[in-house]
Amino acid sequence: MLNLFTVRGMPWGSSTDGQKKVELPAAEVESLRSAVADLEEREAHLKAQLEHVDELLRSARLSGYLYIRTRWTALPGEPPPLDDTEVDDWLPRFVVLHGLCLFFYLLSTDLSPQDSTLLSDIVEIGPLPSLTREDEETRYAFYMLTGQGLRYECSSISKIQVDSWLSALRSDCKVGSDATVLNGSSQI
Repeated sequence: MLNLFTVRGMPWGSSTDGQKKVELPAAEVESLRSAVADLEEREAHLKAQLEHVDELLRSARLSGYLYIRTRWTALPGEPPPLDDTEVDDWLPRFVVLHGLCLFFYLLSTDLSPQDSTLLSDIVEIGPLPSLTREDEETRYAFYMLTGQGLRYECSSISKIQVDSWLSALRSDCKVGSDATVLNGSSQI
């Protein structure tokens, strides 16, 4: 049999069948058993996490990575917000449309969302002009405005993905375009 581990300073002994064996003190054996138990516990936790994510994604209406940034609308009496169109503060987030809620995760494997909003809180949805970044990559964008004044701006390099999100959100939020909300009646 090949010796896969050769550790200097370890006492070696021979068994009756001619194979060499390492003799470990009881404390080291217990330490190794503890390490194996910790690894088995971690493996069980990761399996549970994977099953949770799998179940969430199976039952989600729509999910995927979008670049997100948030803005607050100015309150009455506040000065208008600064023009920050040149600020590149778009952060990639895994977004899940599930039931009556929109969840924002840092990664698709996270157990808990970083943020969420109820679809009933969304009062306005609409497209934004496409963006061209320094790397010449064009991103298509849309926004969602909540009744509390929080504006989520979302973008993707895929126009199809943006159109899918706009369609699903308009349908689920019972909101048309931005003109529908602002005028209080639908445009024909």
